[in-house]
Amino acid sequence: MERLAGADRPTTTGRPAPAALPPSLRGRLGPIAALAVVVVVALGVLYAGHSEPGRVDRWIIRPTADSVGPPWRHVALALDFLGEPSGAAPLVVAIVAVCLLLRRPRAAVLVVAGAALAVGTTTLLKSLVGRTIHGGHLSYPSGHTAFATAIALVVALLAAGRLGLGRTAGTSLVLAAALVAGAAMGWAQVALGAHYPTDVLGGWCTALAVIPATAWLVDRIADRMADAGRRAPR
Repeated sequence: MERLAGADRPTTTGRPAPAALPPSLRGRLGPIAALAVVVVVALGVLYAGHSEPGRVDRWIIRPTADSVGPPWRHVALALDFLGEPSGAAPLVVAIVAVCLLLRRPRAAVLVVAGAALAVGTTTLLKSLVGRTIHGGHLSYPSGHTAFATAIALVVALLAAGRLGLGRTAGTSLVLAAALVAGAAMGWAQVALGAHYPTDVLGGWCTALAVIPATAWLVDRIADRMADAGRRAPR
């Protein structure tokens, strides 16, 4: 039987190349990513051009004003800082360093590419959807939430692969990490009045769609480069 792309394959040194997307999780994360795409598109169509909170947003909270005071406001601001360039860059560098120390180069590439693509996708969608908050600030989907969720997903994929978790345990770990990170950053964004709750959901689903696809692509490219290296004349 042909081996799935991205599985641990021998490198030119004879050592296996750990996959960015563990083979045991592909069958579960693929449909989840597809469902996430549907949610992102559906919410984008539903709220395109809107400048007011929807019914679901109003039911959860009044999102156009700060809703927390000290000390929780300080927590929200700290979480928000992690999604800003000055906070996100050191975080990404630190995680890349850990991946390299663990000899997981594909995971290191995924950290950078996944975070960049998740945030880039939300930026593009904001322009396409045109939903605004506070009189003109594009809001759907939340880039901060997408970034936090993307980072959590990459770390969870790294842990699942390193621990050799099976489909159920690995999928549970990945989804739990995404839920905790997305909920934390999403709470901060809504609490600070930066986003509507449905913006947060859109950002969370954007990361769920982007990261598995990016991990698969990283594995495909790395596998082809490894194959080409083995076939090259010496």
